[in-house]
Amino acid sequence: MTKRAFTPGQVAETVAIQALSFLAQEPARLGRFLAETGLGPETIRTAAQDKTFLVAVLDFILNDEGLIDDFCAAHDLKPRQLITAREALGGPSWERDVP
Repeated sequence: MTKRAFTPGQVAETVAIQALSFLAQEPARLGRFLAETGLGPETIRTAAQDKTFLVAVLDFILNDEGLIDDFCAAHDLKPRQLITAREALGGPSWERDVP
């Protein structure tokens, strides 16, 4: 039997969907995410089909060290894998240098 090879984009989408599911498991986490994005619970399924939304899910987790730790522990991932998934979906994140 041949193993199916997945593209980095497919793996990244899977990680992002797992991240969304992780947020949805706890109403307070999901509420914070929805408040930040301005979406309502009724629009999540439609939004989840958009790569930009999936990038926002990963960015939300990556902006909170506690969420990073909890998500990575729950899915047996390293933080670097989360960053790699985010970059595969949306390119490298941009940070402005502040003097």
